[in-house]
Amino acid sequence: MRTMADVARHAGVSVATVSHVLNATRPVRPATRDAVLRAIDELGYIHNSLARSLVTSRTRSVGLAVSAISNPYFTEILQGVEAEALATGYGLLIADPHDDPAHELSVVRMLHERRVDGVIIAPSAEPSALLEYLDRADVPVVFLDRLVDEAEPPAYDQVCADGAPPVRELVEHLAALGHRRIAMVAGLAGLSTTTERIDGYRQGLRAAGLPFDPALLAHGSSASDGARLATERLLSGPGRPTAVIAANNAMTIGALQALRAADLRIPEDIALVSFDDFEWADLFSPSLTAVRQPSRDLGRLALQLLLERLDEPDRAPRTVRLPCTVVHRTSCGCPPGTPVTPASHASAASAASEASAGSEASVASAGSAASAGSEGAPSPGPG
Repeated sequence: MRTMADVARHAGVSVATVSHVLNATRPVRPATRDAVLRAIDELGYIHNSLARSLVTSRTRSVGLAVSAISNPYFTEILQGVEAEALATGYGLLIADPHDDPAHELSVVRMLHERRVDGVIIAPSAEPSALLEYLDRADVPVVFLDRLVDEAEPPAYDQVCADGAPPVRELVEHLAALGHRRIAMVAGLAGLSTTTERIDGYRQGLRAAGLPFDPALLAHGSSASDGARLATERLLSGPGRPTAVIAANNAMTIGALQALRAADLRIPEDIALVSFDDFEWADLFSPSLTAVRQPSRDLGRLALQLLLERLDEPDRAPRTVRLPCTVVHRTSCGCPPGTPVTPASHASAASAASEASAGSEASVASAGSAASAGSEGAPSPGPG
């Protein structure tokens, strides 16, 4: 079996340099790093990560617990986490909590028992048992997409999208197009993303001078079937809405099913807009006006915060919010050719891109560039 000393001789460097390349413990010149990696490949050397973990108490692995991994929103978040993990030399263990508090606790405990260095979690609507376990076991954690603590400073590191402002913009836009009865199909009660999007909905109504009508707010449980039933209730009540906001991608599908079953044309008979954009939204007929979340940036930042927590256990926790972008298409009633990205969001999109770079400064700037939280392209699953 080849050893680290064999690699060092083959590459013409010291054993310490090989160790730094393998364990990312010190910067190494690119040419030297390439020579070491080439020697590893030519010799077929296999690094003993287990032996190193026994010495350092680190496994260089992290756990990721997010529900509905098949959902393109969470898939993009996963891609962001994975890219950052690969860049920093960490492995990734993934589990699906199914948005069930008991199963959530079980999978996080399983990840912890596999000695991951820390966990990134999109929490359920009832995370009290999870929080108790994490505190008792002193597990380094970052909460992703959904907040568990809205205090300032928070008790935990958290990364989310800023959910209220874009929903407010959607409502104001629909009102400017002449809509006066604007309904919302909201997500699962108890999720911070649901609360924030409802807040944005009510802010938009106030800004447009429209009254809040509880009959126009229905909960779709963050799933397509729930949203279909909720939309059917909205359509069957007195004073049918002329526009519907679906608060995540899965609920957009359910709302669309209900509108088509009622033989309503979009946008001629009723407008439909969505929180969550996806790559084929412009292929819908009509193309879908939607809120685009910085999904990959959220994933990258979550891992960056977790690694900072591992390096600085006593650092004060913080919440980082990234801005979203409203993408105007035609399902809201806009004519074809409407600019895709409003000027008011250009700087916000730029801030999100800069924040994903990974430095302490970029994380701080992302937090100051935005102000308030998130939910999850058609495929079942909450967000």
